[in-house]
Amino acid sequence: MNELFYDAAPNATRVAPERPGPRQYPAKPREVILFGTCVVDLFFPEAGLDAIRLLEREGIRVHFPEGQSCCGQPAWTSGYAAEAREVARAQLAVLDAGMPVVVPSGSCAGMFRQHYRELFAEEPDTLKRVASLAERTFELTEFLLNVCQVEWKDLGEPTRIALHTSCSARREMNTHLHARELLGKLANVERVDHDHESECCGFGGTFSVRMPEVSGAMVTDKTQSLMASGADEMVTADGGCLMNINGSLDKQQQAFRGRHLASFLWERVSGEGRA
Repeated sequence: MNELFYDAAPNATRVAPERPGPRQYPAKPREVILFGTCVVDLFFPEAGLDAIRLLEREGIRVHFPEGQSCCGQPAWTSGYAAEAREVARAQLAVLDAGMPVVVPSGSCAGMFRQHYRELFAEEPDTLKRVASLAERTFELTEFLLNVCQVEWKDLGEPTRIALHTSCSARREMNTHLHARELLGKLANVERVDHDHESECCGFGGTFSVRMPEVSGAMVTDKTQSLMASGADEMVTADGGCLMNINGSLDKQQQAFRGRHLASFLWERVSGEGRA
């Protein structure tokens, strides 16, 4: 069997990820850590900066540890458990400061909150640190909505947008619900539904590399649905999906595009995107 398709620690204890349930949200903190994610850092750095601007606008001091890198999800979902643990251990070290950790990606936040428990199931002492990180981890829209409890004045022109949330973000962090409610606070934004909203865009990390034909067919269905929705643009809080969808649109020579939700939100509340 190809090593990409089996768990590198086949005898390890398996801990099934939990469906997200109600959380007890803390009061708005004075300081947070932003975990930027490797995709945002490499491909959408402006989205990371816009996430910082949104948090600073709420009076929060944002720390960005330089030692952060990847959450370990690509290695984990490809079956390389040992390598994923090595990456995850490095992230635990830089996120151990006790502050809330805000992540502009539901899939990476879900990795912290759900899958680190399985990664370190054989290490009881490490599990204590994992539990602390899980409790302190918030996806960006979740944090703005339920911790900061933002009330915004929409400074943008009327627009219609379609929302895309990654499969794992929907299952593990309820990101689609948080984003919908947050977008609903913007008076000049109309969110339109599209037929394939709950379906995968075909990225799936290394899935798109291992099965390019299947991935390509999935993203074609997704882009066609987005363009048929009547939306002016698509927004998403997942950089991998954004890269995949925009890449397909570019290949199809379509003008329709998506962008990161953090940048869309910052434009609406700051007015910087106004003509």
